[in-house]
Amino acid sequence: MNTPSAELVSVVIPCYNAASFIGATLDSVLAQTYRQLEVIVVDDCSKDASVEIIRRYVGADSRVTLIQMERNAGAPAGPRNRGVRAARGDWIAFLDADDLWHSRKLEHQMAAIKATGARMCSTSMKDLLPGQAVAFSEPGDPDISRITLSMQLIKYRTPTSSIVVRRDLMLVNPFNEDLQFKAREDTDCFIRMHEYMDFSTKVMFPFVLYRVQEAQISGNKLKMVGRHLNMLKKYRLRSGAGLGLRAYFYTFTHFLLSVYYRSLRKEL
Repeated sequence: MNTPSAELVSVVIPCYNAASFIGATLDSVLAQTYRQLEVIVVDDCSKDASVEIIRRYVGADSRVTLIQMERNAGAPAGPRNRGVRAARGDWIAFLDADDLWHSRKLEHQMAAIKATGARMCSTSMKDLLPGQAVAFSEPGDPDISRITLSMQLIKYRTPTSSIVVRRDLMLVNPFNEDLQFKAREDTDCFIRMHEYMDFSTKVMFPFVLYRVQEAQISGNKLKMVGRHLNMLKKYRLRSGAGLGLRAYFYTFTHFLLSVYYRSLRKEL
């Protein structure tokens, strides 16, 4: 995976007041066995020491770049879009500033992309609870599944911090920066992405640790139900048609299945 012919992956990390975590997050990226990567951290006007920490990484590793937003965007959509536009790679990988990657994540995903011809690849994700030690197991030879548009609508299956996707697809389908989509701009984007391809692949191993925090946007479950329904009610298929009553059905199926995956298995 270290050969000159390996395709460049641009890792886009939106950051806002993540001084407590951004160092560990960057360490998990720079420890990747897949070495052909660049790291673009887009700071959304942090008020803590985030920028100072990121600059230390920029000085230590030429693959790391810092972009500072002129004004706070209010949600990760704007910083992510900014990072995509600045990327040099044909492939974009997204990672939130407080999440962590297994060192072999990109290695397995790029191999899966090559084997299947997919234009987007995700992995499973596991919750990291407060006070819980960071620990990854060895992946072995994980299964690879296919995800279609209908599967995404019934239950969103592609965690943002796990995704590797073609940059050209992201330029056609940027994150919606309207704050009405806050905390669901990624869901909207990666559902829509499946209208532009027959399937995406998912490597069925938790290569991502998702930090669970009290203050997270997604912490209020009832509010998230409303945001999800609002997103689906506004969703328009490529044909221009809306989902109608199916928006209510898909909201129900998504959160019903989420109880099992997130509340019981602590995994997506």
